[in-house]
Amino acid sequence: MSTEVLHLPGQNRYVFKKDGEQVGLTDYTLRGNSIHITHTEIDPHLRGSGLGAEMVQSVFDAIRTDTSYRVVAECPFVVDWLGKHPEYQELELRG
Repeated sequence: MSTEVLHLPGQNRYVFKKDGEQVGLTDYTLRGNSIHITHTEIDPHLRGSGLGAEMVQSVFDAIRTDTSYRVVAECPFVVDWLGKHPEYQELELRG
């Protein structure tokens, strides 16, 4: 199984693919130097498989590597995920 995250800046969205097929998405809005994660979604047939957590981690890795944005978690799933992954909480403190 291979997964990848693709950034679609024109749609304010990251798309999560498994074996080449879209299985999830993460929507955001930009405000100044902040990226507000507003919504995440995994294909209902795949929920509970851990793909949501894998998607959020992949999106955060892309934000960390490709941007200097400060992350503001508004999606409840992302808020919960961040609480369990302190190694990513520094993204909430960026300048």
